[in-house]
Amino acid sequence: MPLLVESTRVPGIILDPVLRENLATSVVVLVVVSALRMGATRLINQQIEDLRLRYAWRKWLGYVCFGFYGLVLVVLWLPNVQGLSTFLGLFAAGVAVVLRDPLVNLVGWLFILWRQPFRMGDRIQIGDHAGDVIDISLFQFTLMEIGQWVESDQSTGRIVHLPNGRVFQDATANYSQGFKYIWHEIPVLITFESDWEEAKTILFKQVNTHAEHLSGSAEEHLRKAGQKYMISYSKLTPTVYTTVRDSGILLTLRYLCEPQRRRGSEQVLWEGILREFAKNDDISLAYPTHRFYTTAVDMAAPLLPKHRHEEAEE
Repeated sequence: MPLLVESTRVPGIILDPVLRENLATSVVVLVVVSALRMGATRLINQQIEDLRLRYAWRKWLGYVCFGFYGLVLVVLWLPNVQGLSTFLGLFAAGVAVVLRDPLVNLVGWLFILWRQPFRMGDRIQIGDHAGDVIDISLFQFTLMEIGQWVESDQSTGRIVHLPNGRVFQDATANYSQGFKYIWHEIPVLITFESDWEEAKTILFKQVNTHAEHLSGSAEEHLRKAGQKYMISYSKLTPTVYTTVRDSGILLTLRYLCEPQRRRGSEQVLWEGILREFAKNDDISLAYPTHRFYTTAVDMAAPLLPKHRHEEAEE
């Protein structure tokens, strides 16, 4: 009876000494790991100037710190191997059933880090979304969107978050990986009456002036990409193709450019082309027109009512 009275007078919950020690250790380790991470992050920001490399170091530092803290918790709260194996088995079964999508995204994150279908800063298109990769996290990656209502792959200003599992569902097109440059074409349509040979000479001069310097660099990138991919081009220099269309002669400029500078390069070329065409009276750009031809029957038709009126007066 005295024992029962004594236990009821306890004002709070009495914790097991081992439990209290584990809780205290968990809090202390969390504080220490957080402090070390903050110090290391500050050091990285001071020592590394390259933004992409600095971002990668900060990401990996976070993964290491959280991984270490998780390992400490497992060692503290699961003291024997048998308990650990049982816990991991139950945890894996629960994750597989309840957290299927997050698990797929986590595996997708591991796939992105291992196989690297894209990296930070790459311009990619996956499904209906295209943009520059600005973040890769455990469950999603983030794009600075391009295209949509904006022409020539310019940025829309929107940030798009996509689950990592999309790499297993949709085809991924990488503008930046392997071969650094992309082919771009500019169609120039001139009239049939224009001096197309002179126009083609002007286009050759313009495209070689503004894009020829990329050919040497492209050959070096192609050589490096050929060590990993089956990439082969017989010609990397700019060219102009000639085609006939219904409304005129189509001259198509084809040249290499960097993915992020496609619109800028097109503007520079068009401005040069328009200036040179303006100096030549024998070259005219074609545009949608309608031509009407009047036959002899059409010319006589308006006279018929007049003759009929004269006959009525007689």
